[in-house]
Amino acid sequence: MNILTITGKKRESYKVELEHSLLWECALGIAAITNSPLLDTLEKKSEFEKLRQKMPEELIRELKYVEEHNTWKSLLQLLHAFEKNSNDLEKFKDYVNNLGAVELKYSCLPYFGINFQDKRMLAANGDMESVALMTQAAKENQFLPTYIEFISQVDVVDFKNHLLHVMSLWVETVLHADADQLLAILERDFNEKNSMKEKLSPEEFVSWSTGGTEYAPEPSVHRVLLIPQLTYRPWTIMSDIEETKVFYYPVPNKSIDPSDKYLPNYFLIQKHKALGDEVRLRMIKLLSERDCSLKEITEQLELGKSTVHHHLKILRAASLVGQKASNYYLKEKSVASLPEELELYLNQS
Repeated sequence: MNILTITGKKRESYKVELEHSLLWECALGIAAITNSPLLDTLEKKSEFEKLRQKMPEELIRELKYVEEHNTWKSLLQLLHAFEKNSNDLEKFKDYVNNLGAVELKYSCLPYFGINFQDKRMLAANGDMESVALMTQAAKENQFLPTYIEFISQVDVVDFKNHLLHVMSLWVETVLHADADQLLAILERDFNEKNSMKEKLSPEEFVSWSTGGTEYAPEPSVHRVLLIPQLTYRPWTIMSDIEETKVFYYPVPNKSIDPSDKYLPNYFLIQKHKALGDEVRLRMIKLLSERDCSLKEITEQLELGKSTVHHHLKILRAASLVGQKASNYYLKEKSVASLPEELELYLNQS
């Protein structure tokens, strides 16, 4: 087909913004420790295991409630509506306490796009037809359908008490002792990212900041929000709020200890660890030939489903493999960049 272009319009991109706060770290810590299927891939796995042995019973009860109802999602949603870059837990508690029942539920319900906003409000008001439409829209997600039903029916007073109690207990038990050090790391990374933001295109900047996540512009998303975190390393968590794609990205080692020139980048370590296994190399080889479902990988490599799933988690955590719908694919740029990443590390001073 021959096309004659007479438009002067350029391909649009998105605006990138940055936020950082200890409250994000708190909410993500609560999310991480209650994500049992992913826990063994986290850098803080052993730390979380020791923490559970000494944490107070009341915090254990609250975390069980979080895991049962995925209320970590509510904490993140509420923080997005709260004061930008604030580390003040008491202000956050006042903010939540002052929310009306409908406003609270609306804030906690997930965002599915501008066309669903009226259904989101009706669901917050208890309209079960709208709740059903939202759960149907979320049917491919593992937890969102039951989460939506929970939010639409929850007792608001009890719900507020739970949210604020688990945040307070987490700050007191986990965050308090290391708060100054954590804040310094987050601020250091925030400042470094800000200094680079104008030197790269938005898409290049998102990829550089998140350790290789490629995010192309999509309709109705005008902003990308980047939030640094240590708790969920090595994972980048992606979410949606109004007209915004959110990436809670892992802070790189350089921001943790900039004075140590021998400290390698976290993903450099994880990539080489992930590749140092015959089964995972066989998977990489297979995915270099074509995208595959879990079933196709198990059949092609003659491995058990649980074994393949375990190794895929490690490859995804190392940002070598991605997933689209039911298929897994090789992140070719991430593999190709390994020699340059190693050279960069060897030459850093």
